[in-house]
Amino acid sequence: MVPRVLVTEAAREVIDELRTVHGELMFHQSGGCCDGSSPMCFPKGELMLNETDVWLGNIHGCDFYMSKDQFEYWQHTQLTIHLVKGRGASFSLEIPLGLRFVTQSRLFSEEEMEQLEAIRLGV
Repeated sequence: MVPRVLVTEAAREVIDELRTVHGELMFHQSGGCCDGSSPMCFPKGELMLNETDVWLGNIHGCDFYMSKDQFEYWQHTQLTIHLVKGRGASFSLEIPLGLRFVTQSRLFSEEEMEQLEAIRLGV
């Protein structure tokens, strides 16, 4: 199966750091509020999910979601979660560290499209 979302080693290290402070974590790809289209990290269960959210996969032990409407546009892309220096304007847990998660995307090949990991609704 081809994963829909990946994570870099630098992002994994910060996820581990955040997990020691906040416990289990989750991600939601922001659709434009606050910090634009940034991946946002929350303590697991802090962000309420419903039938308008899609589960894309798991990155380093964290479920990763996106709104169904946004997924319609991004369904043909693989997301990679990176980490950069800088303070974003979101509610994501890494912001006080002077860091921010960012998303890079690339189109899946036709062959990859046939082997994609399944999605599921957020509830």
